[in-house]
Amino acid sequence: MTNLALDDIEETIKTKIYNQSYEKAKEIEGVKIIKLRHLVADEGDFAEIMRLNPNGELEGLPGFKIAQINRTRLFSGSVKAWHVHFKQNEIWYVPQSFQLFVGLWDTRKNSPTANAKMRINLGGGDSRLLYIPNGVAHGSMNLSNQPVELFYFVDQQFNITSPDEKRIPWQAAGHEFWTPERD
Repeated sequence: MTNLALDDIEETIKTKIYNQSYEKAKEIEGVKIIKLRHLVADEGDFAEIMRLNPNGELEGLPGFKIAQINRTRLFSGSVKAWHVHFKQNEIWYVPQSFQLFVGLWDTRKNSPTANAKMRINLGGGDSRLLYIPNGVAHGSMNLSNQPVELFYFVDQQFNITSPDEKRIPWQAAGHEFWTPERD
């Protein structure tokens, strides 16, 4: 068998060849991904969503106390972005039977990861929580052909007369941000 070099590849294909990066993606300062216990048995499965300590704080995230629990449904093909909070911190959970493409964008100018962007998939057979600190803009896109359920836990109650929610246009990070990488 003979080894090939790039020059041995047909010219119209050679220009399309690239090396895929296997480096760990840069994480945004303060964002945490908390792995949850998920057990599968013959009769079904069990997933822990949260454990609270005796002070009512989330285990693995000292100081975070839940003030409100919300659920939203995202329709197939929808993009819901960008939202940013100045006070509120939140935790997202997508059940394993769904999958949601999530975008994060560090808008904090004094953060060591200022302007960094991060993409993560929640659900998809995995059981994890995603902690999003205030100042990190966030959004999501439903790439599946069914509605997706997203549960989120916040440490500030929503105030309809003075909401701690600001918006950034969905395409502000570029349309390509919301385009899944495909090989």
